[in-house]
Amino acid sequence: MKDIVNKRKDIAFYIKLFPLAIHPGSKEKAQEIECKHSLKLLEDSFAGKALPKPECKAPEIDQNIALGKSLNITGTPTLILPNGVVVVGALPEQALLNRIDQAAKEKKK
Repeated sequence: MKDIVNKRKDIAFYIKLFPLAIHPGSKEKAQEIECKHSLKLLEDSFAGKALPKPECKAPEIDQNIALGKSLNITGTPTLILPNGVVVVGALPEQALLNRIDQAAKEKKK
Protein backbone atom coordinates (compact mmCIF):
# COMPACT_ATOMS: atom_id res chain seq x y z
CA MET A 1 0.00 0.00 0.00
CA LYS A 2 2.85 2.38 0.79
CA ASP A 3 4.34 1.84 -2.66
CA ILE A 4 0.99 2.48 -4.32
CA VAL A 5 0.40 5.69 -2.36
CA ASN A 6 3.92 6.88 -3.18
CA LYS A 7 3.35 6.28 -6.89
CA ARG A 8 -0.28 7.32 -7.20
CA LYS A 9 -1.34 10.53 -5.48
CA ASP A 10 -4.94 9.88 -6.55
CA ILE A 11 -5.20 6.83 -4.26
CA ALA A 12 -5.63 6.80 -0.49
CA PHE A 13 -6.10 3.89 1.87
CA TYR A 14 -8.16 4.33 5.02
CA ILE A 15 -6.97 1.83 7.59
CA LYS A 16 -9.32 0.44 10.19
CA LEU A 17 -7.47 -1.61 12.76
CA PHE A 18 -9.24 -4.95 13.00
CA PRO A 19 -7.45 -7.25 15.45
CA LEU A 20 -8.31 -10.90 15.11
CA ALA A 21 -8.88 -13.04 18.20
CA ILE A 22 -6.65 -15.76 16.75
CA HIS A 23 -3.66 -13.42 17.18
CA PRO A 24 -2.84 -13.11 20.88
CA GLY A 25 -2.15 -9.53 21.92
CA SER A 26 -3.39 -8.05 18.64
CA LYS A 27 -6.16 -6.05 20.31
CA GLU A 28 -3.71 -4.44 22.75
CA LYS A 29 -1.36 -3.61 19.86
CA ALA A 30 -4.24 -2.05 17.94
CA GLN A 31 -5.25 -0.05 21.02
CA GLU A 32 -1.73 1.34 21.45
CA ILE A 33 -1.48 2.25 17.77
CA GLU A 34 -4.83 4.03 18.02
CA CYS A 35 -3.98 5.71 21.32
CA LYS A 36 -0.85 7.22 19.82
CA HIS A 37 -2.26 7.69 16.29
CA SER A 38 1.10 6.31 15.19
CA LEU A 39 1.96 5.05 11.73
CA LYS A 40 5.39 4.11 13.11
CA LEU A 41 3.80 1.81 15.70
CA LEU A 42 1.66 0.25 12.96
CA GLU A 43 4.75 -0.41 10.87
CA ASP A 44 6.60 -1.75 13.93
CA SER A 45 3.71 -4.13 14.58
CA PHE A 46 3.76 -5.38 10.97
CA ALA A 47 7.51 -5.89 11.35
CA GLY A 48 6.90 -8.12 14.38
CA LYS A 49 8.36 -5.68 16.88
CA ALA A 50 7.02 -5.54 20.43
CA LEU A 51 4.79 -2.59 21.23
CA PRO A 52 4.27 -0.93 24.60
CA LYS A 53 1.09 -1.61 26.55
CA PRO A 54 -1.81 0.62 25.48
CA GLU A 55 -2.13 3.93 27.28
CA CYS A 56 -5.86 4.22 26.63
CA LYS A 57 -8.86 1.97 26.01
CA ALA A 58 -9.27 3.12 22.36
CA PRO A 59 -12.99 2.39 21.97
CA GLU A 60 -12.48 2.81 18.21
CA ILE A 61 -11.01 -0.69 18.13
CA ASP A 62 -14.19 -2.24 19.54
CA GLN A 63 -16.18 -0.13 17.06
CA ASN A 64 -14.01 -1.43 14.21
CA ILE A 65 -14.55 -5.01 15.34
CA ALA A 66 -18.33 -4.44 15.48
CA LEU A 67 -18.28 -2.81 12.04
CA GLY A 68 -16.25 -5.68 10.60
CA LYS A 69 -18.66 -8.23 12.04
CA SER A 70 -21.64 -6.31 10.64
CA LEU A 71 -20.01 -6.42 7.19
CA ASN A 72 -19.13 -10.13 7.56
CA ILE A 73 -15.41 -9.37 7.52
CA THR A 74 -13.57 -12.26 9.12
CA GLY A 75 -9.96 -11.74 8.08
CA THR A 76 -7.30 -9.28 7.14
CA PRO A 77 -6.44 -7.69 4.91
CA THR A 78 -9.88 -6.88 3.60
CA LEU A 79 -10.35 -3.96 1.25
CA ILE A 80 -13.57 -2.23 0.30
CA LEU A 81 -13.11 -0.60 -3.08
CA PRO A 82 -14.79 2.62 -4.25
CA ASN A 83 -17.52 0.65 -6.04
CA GLY A 84 -18.31 -1.34 -2.88
CA VAL A 85 -16.60 -4.55 -4.00
CA VAL A 86 -14.92 -6.37 -1.12
CA VAL A 87 -11.47 -7.85 -1.73
CA VAL A 88 -10.29 -10.38 0.85
CA GLY A 89 -6.60 -11.15 1.09
CA ALA A 90 -3.43 -9.54 -0.15
CA LEU A 91 -2.89 -8.88 -3.84
CA PRO A 92 0.28 -8.12 -5.77
CA GLU A 93 0.70 -4.39 -6.37
CA GLN A 94 -0.32 -4.34 -10.03
CA ALA A 95 -3.33 -6.59 -9.45
CA LEU A 96 -4.50 -4.28 -6.65
CA LEU A 97 -3.99 -1.21 -8.85
CA ASN A 98 -6.03 -2.85 -11.60
CA ARG A 99 -8.87 -3.60 -9.16
CA ILE A 100 -8.80 -0.03 -7.78
CA ASP A 101 -8.81 1.52 -11.26
CA GLN A 102 -11.65 -0.75 -12.39
CA ALA A 103 -13.66 0.09 -9.26
CA ALA A 104 -13.15 3.81 -9.83
CA LYS A 105 -14.42 3.51 -13.43
CA GLU A 106 -17.47 1.55 -12.29
CA LYS A 107 -18.26 4.07 -9.57
CA LYS A 108 -18.29 6.95 -12.10
CA LYS A 109 -20.98 5.22 -14.22
